[in-house]
Amino acid sequence: MSNHSSSTLLLNPLKASISRAVYKASAAASLSLGLSLLFAGQASAQEAIDLADEDNRIGYSIGVNIGQNLVAQGIIEGIDMNSFVAGMRDAAGDTIQLSNEELFAAIQLFQERMTAAAQAEMEANFATTQAFLEENGAKEGVVSTASGLQYEVISSGPADGASPTTSDSVLAHYHGTLIDGTVFDSSVDRGEPAEFGLTQVITGWTEALQLMSVGDKWRLFLPPNLAYGEQSPTPAIPPNSALVFEVELLEIR
Repeated sequence: MSNHSSSTLLLNPLKASISRAVYKASAAASLSLGLSLLFAGQASAQEAIDLADEDNRIGYSIGVNIGQNLVAQGIIEGIDMNSFVAGMRDAAGDTIQLSNEELFAAIQLFQERMTAAAQAEMEANFATTQAFLEENGAKEGVVSTASGLQYEVISSGPADGASPTTSDSVLAHYHGTLIDGTVFDSSVDRGEPAEFGLTQVITGWTEALQLMSVGDKWRLFLPPNLAYGEQSPTPAIPPNSALVFEVELLEIR
């Protein structure tokens, strides 16, 4: 067995049973309810906290962890922090000021807003992606396949190099970015190539690797339907994003 590891970002995404937006809202609610008791009796956000005190450091660290999770999920922008903290305090002290029906209605409204924002983001990303691919596909040296995959050859391996099939595993180096150049994953940066089966990766990779030969280095341009579409595995990749990969096929295993 190889010691080389593959990034989970390349694995085929599972089809979620709920929308990305509803998941975010549900996650926010779960974090709020599940951790509210930890904030009972704490100083207000406006008061200085003595972080030399061990208990205060614990509470503060948990608060930072919650905040980072909310930021990573894109939830924090839709929440008034004063109201959020007040809700957690009231839950801890059993002094909730809204009825269950009012709480449910408010959370439902938040979910609707998140869903609308996510839909607007997906539509905007799709339009940007389509414009990029149309312009990119017209460039000299860029080849487009029937599926919508675009690629250009950076360098070629030996003329007699073998090409993998869907029953093979391969060892490859890759560097993945968004169309604006933002890096979201890179075996090159980690200094270790990735090993994976051709059926374990996103559709665009499965197609491209079968066209490549050992030693080839290509730049791939994947439309959303050959990457993650609307179901991104990470906030680092917005929904409906085109992805750009530099891929070097090292070995067939």
